[in-house]
Amino acid sequence: MTADPFLAAAIAEAQAGREEGGLPIGSVLVHRGAIIGRGHNRRVQRGSPILHGEMDALENAGRRPAGVYRQATLYTTLSPCAMCSGAILLYGIPRVVIGENRTFRGEEELLRGRGVQLDIVQDAACIRLMEEFIEQYPTLWNEDIGE
Repeated sequence: MTADPFLAAAIAEAQAGREEGGLPIGSVLVHRGAIIGRGHNRRVQRGSPILHGEMDALENAGRRPAGVYRQATLYTTLSPCAMCSGAILLYGIPRVVIGENRTFRGEEELLRGRGVQLDIVQDAACIRLMEEFIEQYPTLWNEDIGE
């Protein structure tokens, strides 16, 4: 079991996405010790090209002052792709906790190069969710990462 309650919340979001027939990727946005936005990949469920877990969490956080984002931490079960990394940079989110990057390595160097602190956990539950999904649904996975 994951000790970090915010990563655990992101994993719960990932599991919800999988139960809905989508990809098991979840995210939460945390400000001052409280979750202000949560989401999971809903590309399949909503027929959306952009609703990755991080984007869904940002959307569900609603409109916030810029200072809130600059003090927030984004927790995500999987290394952020180029689109999600762009949103992290756009809003000035200074820290991202990544559940795992073994199954997919996103734009980590871009984020680091722009001063974002990355904490990569290699959480067993995150890895297992993605490995099982990729094995069962390789075509859907490839679609999600643009291959």
